[in-house]
Amino acid sequence: MIKHSFLIAFILVSLTGFSVFAQSDMRQDYKILEQQQQQLMDKALDEKKQAKKEAQEQQLLIKNDKKALQDAIAKLKTQIAALKDGNKQIQTRVRDLKTQTQKLNQELEKTSAVNREFEGVVRINAKDLKALLIQSIQSGITPDRQTFLKPLILQENFPSMDDITLLSDLLFEEMHASGQVKVTKGMIVDRQGREQEANLLVLGNFTGIYMLDKEVGFLLYSDQSQRFFALSKLPSKRIKDKIIDYMQGKSNDVYLDITKGGAIRQLTHELSLMEQVPKGGAIVWPILMILMLAVLILIERVIFFSTRRVNPDQLMNRLRELIIADDWDGCRTYLEAMRHKFLPRILLTALALKDRTRPEMENALQEAILGEIPKIERFLSTLGMLAAIAPLLGLLGTVTGMINTFHVITCYGTSDPRMMSGGISEALVTTMLGLTVAIPVMLAHTLLSRRVETQISRMEEKSVAFVNMVFKTWAQRH
Repeated sequence: MIKHSFLIAFILVSLTGFSVFAQSDMRQDYKILEQQQQQLMDKALDEKKQAKKEAQEQQLLIKNDKKALQDAIAKLKTQIAALKDGNKQIQTRVRDLKTQTQKLNQELEKTSAVNREFEGVVRINAKDLKALLIQSIQSGITPDRQTFLKPLILQENFPSMDDITLLSDLLFEEMHASGQVKVTKGMIVDRQGREQEANLLVLGNFTGIYMLDKEVGFLLYSDQSQRFFALSKLPSKRIKDKIIDYMQGKSNDVYLDITKGGAIRQLTHELSLMEQVPKGGAIVWPILMILMLAVLILIERVIFFSTRRVNPDQLMNRLRELIIADDWDGCRTYLEAMRHKFLPRILLTALALKDRTRPEMENALQEAILGEIPKIERFLSTLGMLAAIAPLLGLLGTVTGMINTFHVITCYGTSDPRMMSGGISEALVTTMLGLTVAIPVMLAHTLLSRRVETQISRMEEKSVAFVNMVFKTWAQRH
C-alpha cells in the first residue's frame, strides 16, 4: 500500500513536470517522452499488481488474525465469566470473613478489656501489697521482699499465673506474720548510730523490741530504709523488767503499741515537770516559791500535830480511875508528864480549880481552849492564801505568754508556728504549774482545816467530860 501511494505521487509529479517541460519546450522529442511514460506506466502496473497481491496476502493474514482474535475474545469472555463467578464467590467469602472479623474483633475487644481490667487489678493489688510490705516492720527482718512486684507495677510483662500465685502467697505470708510474736536476731541501728546485731522481739506488725547486751528498748521501723532504729530514750525500769520477763518466758504480758510506733515516739518528746518548768518564764519562780513555802508550812504542821497527839479515850479512862481513887496528886503528875500536849495542858488548868464552882471551871477550860486555838490554827490562813495565789499567778503567766504570742504575730505574722511556740509554751506551762501547786496545797489546807476542827471539837468534848467527871465524883462522895 505504501509503495503504491508513492508510485502514484511520483507519476503525478512526473506528469506535472512533463507538462511544464512540454510547455517550456514543445519542440523536444515527443516520442521519447511517450516511451518514458509507457515505461513508467508499466512499472506502475507491475507495482500495482505486486501491491494487490500483497494486499490480498495481508487481507488473508488479517482474516486469520481476526479469527484468532475472535477465538481469543471468546476464550477471554469465558474466562471473564468464570472470573466474575469466582469474584462473586470471593466477595461472598470476603463478606463472610468481614462478618467473622467483626465478631472476632468484638470478642477481641471484650477479651482485651477483660485482660486490661485483670492487668489493672493485678497492678493495683501489686502497688497495695508493695506499700503494705514497705510499711510492715516484718521488712526490717526480711528487707526487699517487694522486689519481684516491680515488673507487675511497671507492666513490663503480662502477669502470669506464677506471678499471681507468688503475689497471693506473699500476701498470706504477711497476714500470717502480722499475727505472730517472733523472737529472732536482726540488724538494728543503735542509739549511737552504729549498726549491730541484736535479739529482736517482734509483736506482729505493731511493736519491735530489742535486747543488746544489757540494754533493752523499743524499736522504730523506717519504711524508707527498711531498717530498725533504736528509740533514743530507754523505757523505765518497770517496763524493761516486764519485757525481759516476757522474752525469758517468765511472764505472759508485754507492752504493745497498737499505733505502730506513734505512742512510742511520744516517749522521746515527753518532758518531765522539771524539764517543762524553765519554759514558763519568770512567773514560774514565784509559783515554785509558793510551793516551797506551802511544803514547809505543811511539814511544820504535821510535826506540830504529831508531837502533840494523845489518845483521848485512854487519857480520860486513866483520869477517871485516879479521880475515883481521889488521887488528885496522881492526876496532876499524870497530866504534868504530858503538859506539852493540848488536852493535858487544858485539863491541868481545870484541875487547879477542882475546889471551885462548875461555872468557874468551865470558864477556865473555855479560856484555855481559846488560848490554844491560835497555835492550832497557825499558818492555816496562810496556806489557804497560797492555794488561792498559785492559780492566779498561773493565770498571770498565761496572760503574759499570750501577750508575747500576739506581739510575735504582729511582727512576723503566722507563717512560722515555731516563733509563736515560746509564748504559747509560757502561757500553758504557767497555768499548768499554778494548778499543779494550787490543787495539792488546797487539798492540804482542807485536810489541815479538818484536823484543826477535829482537834478543837475533841478538846471541848473532853473538857466537858472532865468537868462532869469531877463534879459527878464529888456529888457521889457528898
